[in-house]
Amino acid sequence: MSTPNTDIQSGTQQGLRFAALLDRHGGCRDLDWDGIRSWQPADGFLWIHLERDDRVAADWLREESGIDPLVALALLADESRPRVEDVDDNLLVVLRGVNVNEENNEPELVPIHIWGEADRLISLRDKDHQLSALRNIRLALLTGKGPRTPGGLLAQIAERVVEHLEIILDKLEDEIGNLEDLAIERDVEASVRATLAQARRRTIQLRRYLGPQRDALYRIQHDDSSWLSHDARLRLREVTDKVVRHIEDLDALRERATVLHEDLSAQISEKIASTSNRLTALAALLLPPSLIAGLLGTNIGGIPGANSPQAFWVLCLGIVVILPTLWLILKRFNWL
Repeated sequence: MSTPNTDIQSGTQQGLRFAALLDRHGGCRDLDWDGIRSWQPADGFLWIHLERDDRVAADWLREESGIDPLVALALLADESRPRVEDVDDNLLVVLRGVNVNEENNEPELVPIHIWGEADRLISLRDKDHQLSALRNIRLALLTGKGPRTPGGLLAQIAERVVEHLEIILDKLEDEIGNLEDLAIERDVEASVRATLAQARRRTIQLRRYLGPQRDALYRIQHDDSSWLSHDARLRLREVTDKVVRHIEDLDALRERATVLHEDLSAQISEKIASTSNRLTALAALLLPPSLIAGLLGTNIGGIPGANSPQAFWVLCLGIVVILPTLWLILKRFNWL
């Protein structure tokens, strides 16, 4: 029995990442530009993945794909906020996918634009973006374990693009947890506040995209397109529920970060107040000696002890007596 070929080739032709002709049994066959141009709906379901910002891909989408010019314009637009638009029996979908950067192992959100029809699905992403989720689906197709229907493919894309979101949330939770431990230990530095500010920004950014993504998935789930099967809708509902849970986790993290920010601000204010109190107490201790020195330094007659060789030492002794007395008084009033 022959083993399926799992060698993944992509980007061999300009603007085309890959094109897969699904056999509706979990497998596929790769096509090139010529195969895409000669494809007919009777040949089977076709999945085309393009580079959105490539000239060749953009020209094919506008001139040869048979898609309405307004839809093609929307697919090629820079706007990447998640949304769904139904056009007759077809769907225009924009989602944000989570991808783990292989160079620095940092997760990032990247957009994916999708046009879904009963016999064809076109997905687009930028040249400098990578989506491991689509690679996993294609690998499943090459091993004969991929989606069998158009709705199943769209549901798997929606599921895969958010599966790495837990990595981001776990990392954010660990960062905020470490910051909370530092706040309890009252070991606050400028770097801690910078880390907290960065975590808050990432939380807000994720929440900004996941809210519309939840609404977009909900619209797909309840769309009346004929090619969305019952199983696909059930899978989309599971994906929507997962995104809702992630949004709830993000809201909880944002609240924790806000409380932590207020706590750190209160600690900084306490340190400033404590320093100001010490400086005020020091000024109060030095005030009487300064007043005495100022009076004795006036250029008028009648200054006591001006002609006495022991006057300086008497003055020093008086100051030595006054300072501890003032210190005890300030201590009694809890100013020190």
